[in-house]
Amino acid sequence: MKLGLAFANTGPFAEADGVVQMAVAAERVGVESVWTVEHVIWPSIYDSEYPYSPTGKMPGNKTSPIPDPLVWLSFVAAHTSKLQLGTGIVILPERNPVVFAKEVATLDRLSKGRMQLGIGVGWLEEEFDALGISWARRGARTDEYIHAMRELWSGDDASYDGEFVSFANVSSNPKPDGGTVPFVVGGHSTAAAKRAGRLGNGFFPGKGSIAELTEMIDIVHQTAAAHDRDPDVIEITAAHPGLFGGDPIGAAQELASIGVRRTIAPAFMLFGGGGVEAQAAELAEKIIAPIAEV
Repeated sequence: MKLGLAFANTGPFAEADGVVQMAVAAERVGVESVWTVEHVIWPSIYDSEYPYSPTGKMPGNKTSPIPDPLVWLSFVAAHTSKLQLGTGIVILPERNPVVFAKEVATLDRLSKGRMQLGIGVGWLEEEFDALGISWARRGARTDEYIHAMRELWSGDDASYDGEFVSFANVSSNPKPDGGTVPFVVGGHSTAAAKRAGRLGNGFFPGKGSIAELTEMIDIVHQTAAAHDRDPDVIEITAAHPGLFGGDPIGAAQELASIGVRRTIAPAFMLFGGGGVEAQAAELAEKIIAPIAEV
């Protein structure tokens, strides 16, 4: 079982010194990946419901820094050599897919193939309004952008003609280090699970009990099979609160039993409050080493 750090570009890790200390220490003790969050803006007033808190509001406040994921990950890449670089998630329908394909491919190339492109459709309608992007059909826009980006990465003289993006006989270089970048579909909805089954290289539900995760993973696998895809190639990433209890092996085994290959934990829970070196050693002893054989 691999361990990734979620919310990695927030709190003390939004600043240069904090991110370098955390990323270097995490890589040294065997953390497999870091995963960013994204919001381009923070509306002072919003009616949209944040789905990962009982309050319906984002943690923090409007002054809380949320660095751009690719810029932040580039900084991490420059100070590490093995750590996987994950967006967890980037709001794909808010991006221009032609520009974004170039940016992602560049980072993947410079980091020697370490990108994991976690994507989602977004939940904050007010953010879409501020960007001048239609909230309606953002799911269809997301699907189309995935296809368009893969087309640009697949070779030169690429063409794509869709509802939201069209181009003909264009070349985008550099290409990703391995020819493409994995799309990890984020979200805990049925629509997200089906998107992962149709189009994803991975699935990253943001929340859910073991029963709920099992149901979503089943949807991923059934959808993949219905589209003539091998369900086993879709890597599942999920959290388990028991990871911090007295039996991290049991938590990892429970996740593994439903098909999860990577578990995640908030970076600020493992590296918050200073003393990064001591925290890294404790993390290695209490969590990374015990779950490594699961």
